[in-house]
Amino acid sequence: MIENKEVEEKVILVAVSERDGDDTDASLAELADLANTAGAEVVGTLVQNLPRPNPATYVGSGKVEEIKDLIWETEATGIICDDELKPSQMKNLTDALDTKVMDRTLLILDIFAARAATAEGKLQVELAQLKYSLTRLTGFGSSMSRLGGGIGTRGPGEKKLEIDRRVIRDRVAHLNEELKDVERHRDITRSRRAKTHTKVAAIVGYTNSGKSTLLNTLTDAGVLEEDKLFATLDPTTRMLMLPGDQQVLLTDTVGFIRKLPHQLVNAFKSTLEEAKYADIIINVADASNPLWDVQMQVVYQTLEELGAADKPTITLFNKCDKLTGDEVFSDFRADKVLRISAKTGMGLDEFKEILSEMLRAGKVFIQKTYPYDKAGDIQRIRKYGELLTEEYREDGIYVEAWVPAEAAGTL
Repeated sequence: MIENKEVEEKVILVAVSERDGDDTDASLAELADLANTAGAEVVGTLVQNLPRPNPATYVGSGKVEEIKDLIWETEATGIICDDELKPSQMKNLTDALDTKVMDRTLLILDIFAARAATAEGKLQVELAQLKYSLTRLTGFGSSMSRLGGGIGTRGPGEKKLEIDRRVIRDRVAHLNEELKDVERHRDITRSRRAKTHTKVAAIVGYTNSGKSTLLNTLTDAGVLEEDKLFATLDPTTRMLMLPGDQQVLLTDTVGFIRKLPHQLVNAFKSTLEEAKYADIIINVADASNPLWDVQMQVVYQTLEELGAADKPTITLFNKCDKLTGDEVFSDFRADKVLRISAKTGMGLDEFKEILSEMLRAGKVFIQKTYPYDKAGDIQRIRKYGELLTEEYREDGIYVEAWVPAEAAGTL
């Protein structure tokens, strides 16, 4: 009996370093993690120092020959460039190397296509892939036979690239309409939350910083946890009970990454905007990563693009169980900073107290005696506010409580 095994792709990573001291090495290490996540084996790495990428072939002609030799030596099945290639660069490299040529954007899109689980996630990924491929039909055209299978061909993939631009544009328009329906649904959900005065905290952070682990530990959400980039794509929202019987909705969002393809930012806009409409941002940083400060800059840049950089922010330096204890962390943009371990639960009780205090800052303290026929108002306080004192007296029910400022007039 013959056993069919999927052949793992062997790839060479290629990057351009534009100046001394840039983050090319860190970016390449991350690219290697992305390649492994997509199911490829990295068999070689090449870096060229250039003021800017070569407009024709990304790297210089001499480096192209080096890549060709390395492909032969390592039996690589393709190369992955650490930037988004122009269609002409992809075509020229493909012609020169006679192998599969991919870029960072195509790799991330491929991972998203493999990870998307919900109907909304699949719609968003397909839209991003089609927009990417629409500008590259010419570049892919002559090399389509060399794509075969594997990375870059999941999701709509090859079958979409074989059809003409008109059909792709029609499909893009259709997907945009479907995603508008998703956005309308999210708007309705947000308006309902506003009517019930339910506060929302959005969990953001670099990919693989431990956001899903945090949500699971706090709420038993049951979200997939893996030590991989983009382990989860689809947002999950769960209720968290805080000290004083306060309630807050926690929403996990898509992980950020350096050079996040603009196609994905646009396609996942309705999902990422959960951060924009949240009352509080919970920024989860991987304290065990030596480049945590660089990753945090990427997170804040993305939040600025989304219009969510001015929100009250709690930064949680996660994975502190892996540290020796003498490391120093800071985030001057955050209102509160805390060291935690979402895996062990370290620091999470203090985090709940801090979150409770920040939510209370948007509330009004009331002292009032309610007639017994208005007891239903007290139940509303219990649900949307923080009931501190409840005394049954002759003239009614005396209450001391913190209530949402927008609801103080009706309560």
